[in-house]
Amino acid sequence: MERRKFLKSAGIGLAAGAATVATPAIAQSTAPAIKWRLTSAFPKSLDTIYGGAQVLADRVAKITDGKFQIQVFAAGEIVPGGPAALDSVTAGTVECCHTCSYYSFGKDPTFAIGTALPFGLDCRQSNAWIYWGGGQKLLDEFYSNYGVYSFVGGNTGAQMGGWFRKEINKVADIKGVKFRIAGIAGKVWAELGAVPQQIAGGDIYPALEKGTIDAAEWVGPYDDEKLGFYKVAKNYYYPGWWEPGPVIHFFVAKKEWDKLPPGYKAAFEAAAFEANVWMMAEYDHKNPIALSRLLGQGVKLHKFNNELMTAFAKAAQDVYSAESAKNPAFKKIFDAYMAYGKQQNAWDSIAEDGVMQFMRGGGAKPAAKGKS
Repeated sequence: MERRKFLKSAGIGLAAGAATVATPAIAQSTAPAIKWRLTSAFPKSLDTIYGGAQVLADRVAKITDGKFQIQVFAAGEIVPGGPAALDSVTAGTVECCHTCSYYSFGKDPTFAIGTALPFGLDCRQSNAWIYWGGGQKLLDEFYSNYGVYSFVGGNTGAQMGGWFRKEINKVADIKGVKFRIAGIAGKVWAELGAVPQQIAGGDIYPALEKGTIDAAEWVGPYDDEKLGFYKVAKNYYYPGWWEPGPVIHFFVAKKEWDKLPPGYKAAFEAAAFEANVWMMAEYDHKNPIALSRLLGQGVKLHKFNNELMTAFAKAAQDVYSAESAKNPAFKKIFDAYMAYGKQQNAWDSIAEDGVMQFMRGGGAKPAAKGKS
């Protein structure tokens, strides 16, 4: 697939946010009617992350003049969330899904790279790597082992560090903490003595309320507020160093994709691109507002201190070294991913950080009255 040509072949223009299509790009009477089912790994109540799939379905229908219909099902309506979403595509239950690659970490830790790695790429860097830096080719080479193609379909931006019943101030405080955290990040926490727990989003609150777990992370203020974590754990930590820019993917069964007419493929790719832009923009809008509400509810905001961050970073490198030594697929993609991130961070430290550090420090002060 030639991903960089999809906008041209689709015959449409996309604007950041809510793009519009003046006329259907595919409105031919001879175009076949195709119906797909898409299962989301997320519940409808989490409207931003779940909503990415609906953006895709709506846009594909409009571009194809209603000929290509994708019906979206929330987690639990056809299959459960988590790794079951991708499993349902590989098994042929549905044609496509909207999920996080790292939910399938148990099959192969390489799946984690498709979503996010601790101290890895942020949202913009992930987009750059996948769209332009060779990431798409590397990921699809790996995903082809499971009979699927991948399409970036959203990002939450840097996540929060989670909700804790008790404060975490030193490495010793981590030992024995039962923490709801998934995948490779869980292995990093385990290196420091935590006990990772993999629990679906809808089951986190009761586990935290009953004390079955001591802490939990999900996404960020907007989603976390909806899930009610602040009611049972008041210590809210940042940053979520394990997910600096987690990618949400659309996975499509290869055998179904290969049947699609070229115009329908272009419509799907353009719609996925729009969902990707739309989701990040919505989280950027909603998270600051939600955080203000949470602080008004007595939530205590904490930053992981330097002692903890240094320990986390070292533990992450230990995990990467161990996995790379035994998993060639992981090492191949990991090395390319981290090399790209090093280059991106060098650039960001000049341009992005230069202006943002100034602005966050208070920015330019207004001139005194009567002076210029």
